[in-house]
Amino acid sequence: MLTFDQKLAIIEAFPELERKNVSLGRVNFQFEKSVSDKKNIIYHLHPNGNGFVYAGHLPNYDTDEKGMVNIRDFSEKELSQLIKEAISSLSFSENNIPAEEVVKGEPKEEKWVNDEKNHLLLVNEDDIWNVYFGLNLEDTFGTYEEAEMFLVDQGFRRQ
Repeated sequence: MLTFDQKLAIIEAFPELERKNVSLGRVNFQFEKSVSDKKNIIYHLHPNGNGFVYAGHLPNYDTDEKGMVNIRDFSEKELSQLIKEAISSLSFSENNIPAEEVVKGEPKEEKWVNDEKNHLLLVNEDDIWNVYFGLNLEDTFGTYEEAEMFLVDQGFRRQ
């Protein structure tokens, strides 16, 4: 596990983030150029090494209900990659379209797995989201959020 100082050094390497000291020695880092209401990218980095990074728009991370990922056991490479992706997800693209909307518009495919090692595939096809078990279509949803909610309710998580 990286120490507080090691995590701090990684985070401070991102000049677009602004440090905000909070209570009990914890530190937040904000991304002021965020295209959403979400400004805190790093939340409550604690001297014990615990902390959270916002990944609410990122499909490959297990997040809590607030879209946060616990970074306690992240390596330097994992933490740096997550921060880059978090900043990108809250940034404008070259065409002044929020990056999260650009990602949603592209064809997308995700693998999901449950505790019994059953695998499902979530695929965006012609503006609908289909859930496949092997070659069999299991269900269809109008939005990614509906499909995600269904999969989570069924005990699946992104692989």
